[in-house]
Amino acid sequence: MPLPPPRFHDDARVGQLYLERVAEVSQEAYRYAAEHRVRPAREDKLRIAAFGIDAQVAFCTPGASLFVPGAVEDTQRTLRWLYTHLDRLTGLVFSLDTHRVFQIFHPAWWKDAEGRPPAPMTVITAKDVREGRWRATRHPEESLAYCEGLEASGRYVLTIWPYHALLGGQSHALVPAMYEASLFHALVRDTPTHFELKGEHPLTENYSVMAPEVTEVKGQRVGEFNARLMEHLLSFDRVYVFGQASSHCVLSTLRDLRQYLERTDKSKLQRIHILEDAMSPVPAPPLQPLPAALDFPRLAKEALEDFRAAGMRVVRTTDPLEP
Repeated sequence: MPLPPPRFHDDARVGQLYLERVAEVSQEAYRYAAEHRVRPAREDKLRIAAFGIDAQVAFCTPGASLFVPGAVEDTQRTLRWLYTHLDRLTGLVFSLDTHRVFQIFHPAWWKDAEGRPPAPMTVITAKDVREGRWRATRHPEESLAYCEGLEASGRYVLTIWPYHALLGGQSHALVPAMYEASLFHALVRDTPTHFELKGEHPLTENYSVMAPEVTEVKGQRVGEFNARLMEHLLSFDRVYVFGQASSHCVLSTLRDLRQYLERTDKSKLQRIHILEDAMSPVPAPPLQPLPAALDFPRLAKEALEDFRAAGMRVVRTTDPLEP
């Protein structure tokens, strides 16, 4: 039987900022576990993980600098799904996009010939840097090398984002309603939530929680594949993926999961379940003509079909959980 939501949960507050209600959530957790006879996660024979990619204020709360349209509704659907299946979800895993002011994708890193920083959503190519249209305010040689390396990968071109998910700021935190769900799950199922920080190195973007976009810049190691997290995810029999945005951090994380499993054990691709109605793409910028690399909704849609064809499962929050 599906479980009901806890008494403290209010769907209408999912898009709001508020102080998490730790005392209320914890009291409800102990009452709920007893009433519904929910067993500890360690007793699960089928181990299922819910893997949330960047379900943070920065992307999921209206008014945040990188709010993704549709994210509030995605979060509402996700929370209904989490609470309905709480007794079967063995573990929760959350990535947290984690940034500082001076990073290569933030305006403070660059200036034009007049000394002005780029506007958000500006695209900076290696050609722009070589010809002096944009100059790095720090590490100029490494910055050019990064742009060249990123373009050579064929995945993205450098996009300047608004300041977001700054460590110490409110936008870095999980959405309050999602944090309350993580706390509630931890107490009801007697198991800790796994949090994974990503994105702090100044010389690379880090859309995927599994690896940065570029791992080496001019001989300097700026990141590596997150083997520890992969080992943790593969300790589960099934992993359900949700979060923001489907065109960037979710897409890149799924791409890294796919490539790793195709190299190591293709049969495990079917463990990955993508909750397609629990994520949304970044809107395409208003450019005419629109470069293909910036048509983010199209990229997200095509990637989803590629993942399905590769053997990953594409499901919805309303689908029954398989036995």
